[in-house]
Amino acid sequence: KGLEVIEAHYLFGASYDQIDVVVHPQSILHSAIETKDTSVIGQLGWPDMRLPLVYAMSWPHRLEMPYEPLDLAKLGTMTFMAPDRQKYPSLDLSYSAGRTGGTMTAALNAANEQANEMFRNGKIGYMDIFKVIEGTMEAHKKDLNMSPSLDEIVQVDTWARTQAEELSTIAA
Repeated sequence: KGLEVIEAHYLFGASYDQIDVVVHPQSILHSAIETKDTSVIGQLGWPDMRLPLVYAMSWPHRLEMPYEPLDLAKLGTMTFMAPDRQKYPSLDLSYSAGRTGGTMTAALNAANEQANEMFRNGKIGYMDIFKVIEGTMEAHKKDLNMSPSLDEIVQVDTWARTQAEELSTIAA
């Protein structure tokens, strides 16, 4: 969800203080935006990311899809709760990277992808993912570039993946 916070910041021009993450176990509400009159507009659908992706790719058009219509009565209830930031500390790393700006978000993303790959390959434990990302972001502070070119962003991505690999030997 942390990367989606950064994405929402750039897509909608919202400040990080205006973006909240809410845990919704049924995964029916895919996104919601609160307007200035406090009404909320949401995109709801069955827990299948194909529909939000199709919507994003076909906007502003709507395509007819071969899915069963969402039946709210059949669904029954929807629940929402604040994220447990102790259980999911990487969420705060994403907010921090986004607020820092510049190449920090590229370092976060690359470290996240690399750490997740190392976890899937059994090189690090689940709890090490956070440590690897945090360590990569900390190491990147000295080289932070607030106005990077595309080439510089790609260089940070490559550096962060290597850094994450190096930190994995310490984390594991």
